[in-house]
Amino acid sequence: MSQDKKEVPVLIVGAGPCGVTIANLLGSYGIETLLIDRSPAILDFPRAVGLDDEALRTFQAAGLAEDMLRDMIQNVPMRMYTAAKQCFAEILPSTREFGWCRRNLFSQPLGEATLRKGLARYPHVEMALGVELLSLVQDEHGVDATLRQADGSLSTVRAQYLVASDGARSTVREGILKVPYEGKTHSHKWVVIECEDDPLDAPYTALHCEPRRPYVCLRLPYGLRRWEFMLFPGEDGDQMLTPEKVQMLLSHHVEHPERLKVIRARVYTHNSRVAKDFVVGRVCLAGDTAHITPPWIGQGLNAGLRDAFNLAWKLAWIVRGRMKPELLASYHDERHAHAQAMIDLADLFGSVLSQRNRLVAWLRDRFFLSIKNIPKVRDYVLQMKFKPMPRFVKGVVLNSGHAARDDLVGRMFIQPVVEQISGEPRKLDDVIGGCFALVSWRCNPLAQMSPALAEQLRLLKCDQFVAVRARSSAWEVNRCTGEAPMVNLIQDTDNLLNAWFQARGVDWVLIRPDRFVAAAGLAASAPEQLTEFCRTVVR
Repeated sequence: MSQDKKEVPVLIVGAGPCGVTIANLLGSYGIETLLIDRSPAILDFPRAVGLDDEALRTFQAAGLAEDMLRDMIQNVPMRMYTAAKQCFAEILPSTREFGWCRRNLFSQPLGEATLRKGLARYPHVEMALGVELLSLVQDEHGVDATLRQADGSLSTVRAQYLVASDGARSTVREGILKVPYEGKTHSHKWVVIECEDDPLDAPYTALHCEPRRPYVCLRLPYGLRRWEFMLFPGEDGDQMLTPEKVQMLLSHHVEHPERLKVIRARVYTHNSRVAKDFVVGRVCLAGDTAHITPPWIGQGLNAGLRDAFNLAWKLAWIVRGRMKPELLASYHDERHAHAQAMIDLADLFGSVLSQRNRLVAWLRDRFFLSIKNIPKVRDYVLQMKFKPMPRFVKGVVLNSGHAARDDLVGRMFIQPVVEQISGEPRKLDDVIGGCFALVSWRCNPLAQMSPALAEQLRLLKCDQFVAVRARSSAWEVNRCTGEAPMVNLIQDTDNLLNAWFQARGVDWVLIRPDRFVAAAGLAASAPEQLTEFCRTVVR
């Protein structure tokens, strides 16, 4: 057996949607990357179906949002039904504050194929399938990984950093690093069934809270329909996948279930678990390797994609020598608590919606039916305001000590439509690009910055943008920019930047590559705050 050795800045183990998204982002940042997976092909299982606005913003950063949308159904409502089949809540968020719809459905095998195709854009990113990680050893400078190739031969890869996105039964987390996977495994299993030629006219996701057998029913792209049924104690999972049992489960919901063309059926166990550490030396855990969530609020894959966006730019900035290596630990600081919060919310939803005690279910239904016409409650549910949004209080952020301004820090920035002086309307992220961006409202807070700060911002790879009202006069533009030649001008086409800055009482924000606010403040304090941020971040 040969022992070839290869060196690469980043090695990713696991080519599921999280790992492939990280590889695409690293490719866009110009980082040489090796992505491996022991499976030779995409798994054709019924898996994730929902993508939120944050996920689409991640794909937008990777240049793949429009490609992914071609196989999606956007803006899909979710309904919740009582035991008596009354709809007690319908979730259809109208907000697009991050530039995309909040509820979108897709078929994961199709989405994975699109993400893998995206890697072909980058000659510096290699995907090797049928390759298995056998072991790894890390030191203060990098990681040595022993791989078994598809032909059985062994090879060694020397990487500066390794990302483990190899699933809930991760070889890296479980078998090598021995990182605790804390949480619980739920007692009830679920049968997931997908069929072609959708027999129902129900263009929404429905959660049926029926004690007789709780189930989920939803429409997917290209005429696919999915059902998810709870199994009861004593029901054998393998036996429930036989054609007779599948037809029995479907017989209460469609006519002639024997005529349905079932293309996928699988039994799943729901888990609520979080790895104790997301960063171990030079190894980072992402996606299901780091956390696994019950499917009730559709956040399992979305949580993994948040990992991808948060981690990819940090690896790129560290590898490029732009950011201090010790700040890799901020990936754990910024993602761990929010991943746990999403799991807790999913557990709460599951306990409420899958209730089998008929009396408790009746009381639950009466409560939800009684509050659904209260405007504030209805808006809270309809706009998905119950979903905890990420907010980083420590990590790659700078707090100024002013409570109201610091409340903006560590939150995702809005994405309105803007225009440059000569150009078509575009989403903000497409204009400011994939690096740091200093966005100010009708002022140039760095008109008099020192050469030292200018150099630090250059090392950070930060561009400056001054936003003005749409169709401003040349005189007003010059007044706002200070006639600085290096400032990029953007026009507030949707009038949303104006509303955002005015409501929050700040003049500028520093936006990270993952679109979170790293710092915010008034024009007069910008040089001091940005100097301090660069001091703590720039290598």
